[in-house]
Amino acid sequence: MRQTRYQEIADAVRDRVSTGELSAGRLLPSESELSQAYGASRVTVRRALEVLRDDGLVDSRQGFGWFVAADPVRQALGRLGTIESQLAAEGVRSERRVLDFRFVAAPARVREVLDTETVLRVRRLNLADDQPFALVTVWCPERYGAELSRADVERSPFYELIGVELGGAVQTIGAAAASAHDGELLGVPAGSPVLRCERVTSSVDGRAVLVSEHVFPAHLTEFVVDLPHADTSIAPSGLRLVE
Repeated sequence: MRQTRYQEIADAVRDRVSTGELSAGRLLPSESELSQAYGASRVTVRRALEVLRDDGLVDSRQGFGWFVAADPVRQALGRLGTIESQLAAEGVRSERRVLDFRFVAAPARVREVLDTETVLRVRRLNLADDQPFALVTVWCPERYGAELSRADVERSPFYELIGVELGGAVQTIGAAAASAHDGELLGVPAGSPVLRCERVTSSVDGRAVLVSEHVFPAHLTEFVVDLPHADTSIAPSGLRLVE
């Protein structure tokens, strides 16, 4: 029995996934682009994608479009750790690529938290199994970063480099929309949902020693908090209204 056109397209996309051309978590071409590539109407293309979604091979989200289905990486918030350690715990291979390494005047928020005028600013792209996973910016006081090189921060986390005994961190997580620049680096459309996290890391004596911002595509990560004790409130622990 001859296959229908949408079945042929579904099989073609399935082959691209199975060969690794389209890897887990990667965005598919838009319906319009697929329509042009396969010489079919968008209705036919959408039907093919729906077949693949029913098979658990692809998924879609508002603001993203279609992407190869992937289990999001679950990051625990109960302890101070690096992206690399979280990915390793999930059995995912990680890589960091430094995009920018320079000493700059501290932005107002960073200056207030770190109490310093000049900081080492490092921007990097973290990859998980060769796919963009997080865009990270770290601000480090000049006194801790003066002896560091670009190769140092590409090889090791700041926690291992600044020579300070760490006490803990406060992490604030919110929803945001990807800027055009961030979207291009992360491989997601501009305006698509991302999780934006600010982390302030302190030494054992309570001094803030690092400020970092992490931007994650929303379909690739989940944050998990262990709540071992029941309370009368049903609101999530740490919930804060933002005006």
